[in-house]
Amino acid sequence: MRLTILLLIVSFLPIVFVLIPNTLAAQSKHSRTSLHPSYKGLIMAGYQGWHNTPEDGSGRGWGHYVQRGTFGPGNCKIDMWPESKEYPRMYKTPFKHADGSDAYLPSDNDASTTDVRFRWMKEYGIDGVFMQRFVANARKNGLVRNHFNKVLSDALVASRKYSRAIAVMYDLSGMRDSIDVPLIIRDWKNLVDSMKITSGGDKQPYLYHNGRPLVVLWGVGFAGRDYTLKSIGQLIEFLKNDKQYGGCSVMLGVPTYWRTLTSDTEPDPRLHDVIRSVDIIHPWTVGRYKKAIEFQSYAEVQTGDMAWCRDNEVEYAPTVFPGFSWSNLYPDFPFDQIPRERGTFYWRQLSTAISNGAAMIYVAMFDEVDEGTAIMKVSQDPPVGASRFLRFEDDIPEDYYLYLTGYAGRMLRKEVSLRRDIPLPPSKEK
Repeated sequence: MRLTILLLIVSFLPIVFVLIPNTLAAQSKHSRTSLHPSYKGLIMAGYQGWHNTPEDGSGRGWGHYVQRGTFGPGNCKIDMWPESKEYPRMYKTPFKHADGSDAYLPSDNDASTTDVRFRWMKEYGIDGVFMQRFVANARKNGLVRNHFNKVLSDALVASRKYSRAIAVMYDLSGMRDSIDVPLIIRDWKNLVDSMKITSGGDKQPYLYHNGRPLVVLWGVGFAGRDYTLKSIGQLIEFLKNDKQYGGCSVMLGVPTYWRTLTSDTEPDPRLHDVIRSVDIIHPWTVGRYKKAIEFQSYAEVQTGDMAWCRDNEVEYAPTVFPGFSWSNLYPDFPFDQIPRERGTFYWRQLSTAISNGAAMIYVAMFDEVDEGTAIMKVSQDPPVGASRFLRFEDDIPEDYYLYLTGYAGRMLRKEVSLRRDIPLPPSKEK
């Protein structure tokens, strides 16, 4: 009898040992790790990828270059004009340069645009980007959704080619409380299943942190939003604990004054409980100070924020930005509202964050020409006429902010010494 039972057990063993690994593997959709296993030591930027042209095949016309009406001088949304020399494909616009020649723009729906920008990241030492994914856009079907899916797909290809990191950042602006929670969950599942965004093997480009894929929820705790902390908690629970699609690390984009629950922050102490449940926060500071000298008062806030995070075992990614302008988008606002001050405004934020002990940095933004925060190459010879476009100072090259960002990354990793004085452009350094 015992022999019969033993033979039965042995006969089932191969089946058991075959089934168990397959069952375990089926529990998670994600690869074990990534070429980029941690955000620590990296300088990453936000990436919008939202501009279209009528001939790019997207069917969206001058998408995000114009808000409404006919695109042309006096009616556009961008305050900076992307440089045109390095893109393989450019699209003619109604704008003219001072010499009367036609002005051209790139399309984010064109894979060659994405390729050029990721090549710049590699050339200048920028570690990668957070791909912005707006909830309002994820809600839509058809042309808008197709565009952003294509941009993300192209970014995956380019990030592999140039060994840059990418991660998904859900911008919750316009979220309809609990109604959109299932939408975001479905969208993440679709990215994991259809694009294999986190299952490309141990050398994949998707950014991991604490051994898990990193997903960002931006817009948590801001005053006046229509969604609640309860809905945020549901998203965090899914991303962290779902057996197949979860197992992720989570970063929250929070208001500048999240710690004191003042100013731009909803005064709800439960926000701190939500923050304690995630891996990283990055406070949004764009527009909160307007000159390099004004930044010093915020630097004290940053020091207190970092101390709170250490005490509560949450990691901290400071936000830095090079300047700000959106007068073509909102004509009532002044042109060049937050000047770049020859790069010193940006450098003061970078060097102070690193001096304060930041282990990772978030740059706003890589390609945001609408709000004048782009660090990518922009034209020193923009069109002239009814719309004004920012130019850097005459002796500041178009790639200066890419250079500064890469230099700061080396300081962050202690590959070069911390310096408070701003590095000059390479052609002017002695």
